[in-house]
Amino acid sequence: MLFTPSVLQNLTGQYRHLKEPLVDAPAAQRDPAVIETVSSMLRDIEAGGMDAVLKYAGTLDGWNRSDVELSGSDIASSGTRLPADLRGAIELGAERTQVFARAQRGHLVDFETEVVPGVKAGVRYIPVSRVGAYLPAGRFPLTASAFMTVGVAKTAGVPTVLACTPPQPDGRANDAVLYAAHLSGVDRVFVLGGVQALAAMAFGLLGELPVDMLVGAGNAYVAEAKRQLFGTTAIDLLAGPSEVAVLADESADPELVAADLLGQAEHGPNSPAALVTTSAELGQKVIDEVERQLLTLATAEIAGAAWRDYGSVTVAANREIAVTLMDDLAPEHLELLTRDNDYYHSTLRNYGSVFLGEWSTVAYSDKGMAGTNHVLPTAGGAKHSAGLSVSRFLKPLTYQRVERDATPDLAEAVAIISASEGMAAHRATATLRLQRLSPTFETDSRIRV
Repeated sequence: MLFTPSVLQNLTGQYRHLKEPLVDAPAAQRDPAVIETVSSMLRDIEAGGMDAVLKYAGTLDGWNRSDVELSGSDIASSGTRLPADLRGAIELGAERTQVFARAQRGHLVDFETEVVPGVKAGVRYIPVSRVGAYLPAGRFPLTASAFMTVGVAKTAGVPTVLACTPPQPDGRANDAVLYAAHLSGVDRVFVLGGVQALAAMAFGLLGELPVDMLVGAGNAYVAEAKRQLFGTTAIDLLAGPSEVAVLADESADPELVAADLLGQAEHGPNSPAALVTTSAELGQKVIDEVERQLLTLATAEIAGAAWRDYGSVTVAANREIAVTLMDDLAPEHLELLTRDNDYYHSTLRNYGSVFLGEWSTVAYSDKGMAGTNHVLPTAGGAKHSAGLSVSRFLKPLTYQRVERDATPDLAEAVAIISASEGMAAHRATATLRLQRLSPTFETDSRIRV
């Protein structure tokens, strides 16, 4: 999450950095070694099938059994193995994510319109048939990931949703992740991690046809596998390390700003955290507050490294410059902590999801409590793409219905254009219909080739 040099050049004298990243490269920069490893694994699995999948499961995850699928009873009973408060929180997150997804689905309605008399066109929203969801459970099991992928896919009406999740050190699936998937309506769950999990779903090696779409976050190898499998199957998006940016003015509480920056930096040592502010005083207070909070933060080793290497604080001359800078960053998560959040909300254009005011924080969405999806574009992807939502699992399929009386206008225009292009077969599809209306149509010089 870096500013574009040309944008900064155009803003010379209208901003200054109080803190710049130490690593002058995108956090999500692709590693040639990762690319080659993933390529080799995918070739191996495509040729070797499930035997190759199990080989990697044993080598990489310590899974040395052939039965990678969990039974329905294993999935359904996962909640009984959780503390009551955790079980309740997971139930709340699953419910709220599905409530928001249902509301989104309700606004995506089939429709038909009459383009001109006798020519009707419309759209039907049809869900994809099979989705494969990757549910990460590494350093930090992302419990809510199932809400965002499995649950939203099922709300969209996807008939079959498979999920893969890596085994824990004890050889079992993470029960919290599993219970979240169960509440989200998952159809089948497999204890498989990493590249081999995505390949097994994409190549149809799990007793199902190949999935139509792969979704879910993961490490660099998972992200690279999704990139290489795109085309074989659809994907949600290519997400890199989690990002957060805060746009704040002098009214913001530096303690809250610092806490929210560290809240996302905690995801990993290469997770960017950026503050753009119109107040140099606030910017310095946030820098000092981050250092103070790191002294007692249990995950300071991770969050501190991310802040040191990828953290930034930039002071903008005014709110218009702040908007320009933030739109250039196009962060995954954007928090607005200003006196005039309405102005910024109506003006900013590039972000994955925005959190308005001091009572909002990214963690509420991360854990599924705000209802919105946390699978969002990173590394500037918000300039052109939105995050995962119920619409991503739906295909807006168009149709056309033309009546006899509307044929002359359409067919004559198509015949003329086709003749100019030299596309005789296209012309014939139109002129054959004109002939059925009037056997003398060829006397019309406008459509004679």
